[in-house]
Amino acid sequence: MRKLIFTSAIMASFIANAVAQSNTIKPQNTIEVLPSDSKAVIIAKASHVGPTPNQLSALKNEFIAFIHIGPNTFTRMEWGNGKEDPKVFDLKELHTDQWCQSMKSAGMKMVIITVKHHDGFVLWQSRYTKHGIMSSGFEDGKGDILKNLSASCKKYGLKLGIYLSPADLYQIENPDGLYGNLSKITTRTIPREIVGRPFINKTKFKFEVDDYNEYFLNQLFEVLTEYGPVDEVWFDGAHPKTKGGQKYNYAAWKKLIHTLAPKAVIFGKEDIRWCGNEAGGTRETEWNVLPYSADPDTAAHFPDMTAKDLGSDNELYKAKYLHYQQAETNTSIREGWFYRDDEKQKVRSADDVFDIFERSVGGNSTFLLNIPPNRNGKFADEDVSVLNEVGKRINETYSKNLLAGAKGAKQVLDQDLNTFILLTDQQKSIEINTLKPVTVNRIVLQEDIASHSERVKEHQLEAWIDNKWQKIAAGTNIGYKRVLRFPEITTSKLRLTILSSRANPAIATISAHYYRTRPPQLQFTRDINGLTTISPKTHEFGWKPHGENATANLNKGIEIYYTTDGSIPDASAKRYISPIEVLKGEIKAIAITNKEKGPLASESFGLAKKNWKLLTTDSDDAKHGVAMAFDAKKQTYWLSNANHDQHYIAVDLGNTHQLTGFIYTPPTDFADGMLEKGILQTSSDGKNWKDIENFEFGNLVNDPTPRTHYFKNVISTKYVQLKATTIAGNKKTLAIAELDFLEK
Repeated sequence: MRKLIFTSAIMASFIANAVAQSNTIKPQNTIEVLPSDSKAVIIAKASHVGPTPNQLSALKNEFIAFIHIGPNTFTRMEWGNGKEDPKVFDLKELHTDQWCQSMKSAGMKMVIITVKHHDGFVLWQSRYTKHGIMSSGFEDGKGDILKNLSASCKKYGLKLGIYLSPADLYQIENPDGLYGNLSKITTRTIPREIVGRPFINKTKFKFEVDDYNEYFLNQLFEVLTEYGPVDEVWFDGAHPKTKGGQKYNYAAWKKLIHTLAPKAVIFGKEDIRWCGNEAGGTRETEWNVLPYSADPDTAAHFPDMTAKDLGSDNELYKAKYLHYQQAETNTSIREGWFYRDDEKQKVRSADDVFDIFERSVGGNSTFLLNIPPNRNGKFADEDVSVLNEVGKRINETYSKNLLAGAKGAKQVLDQDLNTFILLTDQQKSIEINTLKPVTVNRIVLQEDIASHSERVKEHQLEAWIDNKWQKIAAGTNIGYKRVLRFPEITTSKLRLTILSSRANPAIATISAHYYRTRPPQLQFTRDINGLTTISPKTHEFGWKPHGENATANLNKGIEIYYTTDGSIPDASAKRYISPIEVLKGEIKAIAITNKEKGPLASESFGLAKKNWKLLTTDSDDAKHGVAMAFDAKKQTYWLSNANHDQHYIAVDLGNTHQLTGFIYTPPTDFADGMLEKGILQTSSDGKNWKDIENFEFGNLVNDPTPRTHYFKNVISTKYVQLKATTIAGNKKTLAIAELDFLEK
């Protein structure tokens, strides 16, 4: 017992010393961790690490745009190879005003343009290369996309950022290229003077660099001095190819950027980091105070951080330096960074983009959304429609604060990040009373991270409902911003409680909002046993999925009603609570929110497949077995072998059924096996077959949706066989994602 008391006393002493030291620490962007620092001291130091003014300004941008346009737009490649003829960039017109108008409509505050991607092709009139827009046919070689965009940004009040790829395949592949040419490091003057192309900006730099670093610095000088103020410089860490052991002199790059663009943050280095994926995925807890093994101020290499846990207390204990470095959550509105086409290149839904906005901006990061212009120099109509809808939702939801005029601490109600309540061990809660009951489903919280870092580790929100406090939402950290989302409630009293923190947290703002939940389109999913799930329809977007269900995130609190007798459902129909058994026939359903009805969803299901058995087939693929043709999973498919002349599948349905037709579902991601024509056969013994009907489906390649063939007469059978006679496009394989049979 004496030993326990002694240990507790020592622990109390450590904590007291840490608190005392904490009171003497000044807010800094980076703080060194000493070998002698206890865990308590490390956390005390972490609670004083905050953003620079530039970083805070970047966080306040919240929603920003990415632009990828170049030779890949015309070759339809994601990464070029550096060998492209510049004339492949066949741009006839350019509409940067339309870009900026659309981005402004979406609520974006900045656009970052890839003025040089990995292929080395440049989008401005550079003095230092001919591999770019000056050698294309665009405006007879005199065009300058960066110049046009800069002018449009000023017109629409948007900030401008520059993506300049350190990787450069043209400079690698070109025999006279500078990348990795093993040149000597010597003193170079930046910018290098070019006869007839003087600079208005007369700043000069002297750096000890090689040929490629000089080239890169010269280009940085151009884009940072001749196109207006630049607020972000974006360095991609991707390197499709290297040569000659080429090294980058980041210290020189940084000095030039800080001198010429003093308000710019640098992505991929000490200011802003990659979130770790390109899908719009977010962490439940996104700490921006992070551990470093070397001093970020002098480091040249900043590795990608992809782990789920980056900045918890346990991670900070490993640090030699504690540094504030915020994340950008980046993804593309289209499947890929560059535009390919309007037909097959799917576009994210407004639900998905708005959900990513709330998860990223409301999860202590910045949302960077790529919109690739098409070959007419415009944003495609579908992209613009999504941007307009997202901007409308953001404005409708967050422009009105439902706590305006409420009673409570002025410091958190004035929406000023510079005023705050510093909570204590004695005061861990903030209570707000509205003048009259309000209906809310979003709460926004912010800490004063500039003066007091990010300190909250866990918090909860309660509302006064039915004469008692009821928990309605909870979260982990807050940082710059946390958006709490929950089914709508009506109350006149709200209470925020900090359950744990690194030190006394400074709560700067609390606001309440209402997102108008839209009754979603529904979808049906039935398993092999006939158990059917009804849920909000998820958007089919196959590029780098982020694992979030946007429609479910946004549609909390909806009610679903359904019928199976052919009637149109309403609020008096059966309410959907859990999966239901649908062995055959049609099901219809609607979602209702606040008495508003969503669109009707209906689907005709064939026989449940739990008793089906395969009789025979011509062949199958090792990865796409024949059982996948009737496994009740549309994302899988059977693929026959191209070496066989005839393709067929025969199935035992388990019992004799009165069949009225069948449904063929083609795969959506494999276009070389579409069933265009065929024959339906039946058998009395599963061995000897007779022809029943021919069938034909058209336009499957362009429209790979389920097709139904109804029989001229009801067919009574237990055994069925489907034979293909023609595959679309004269291909040699047959693919079936799902085969269904309809019963009378």
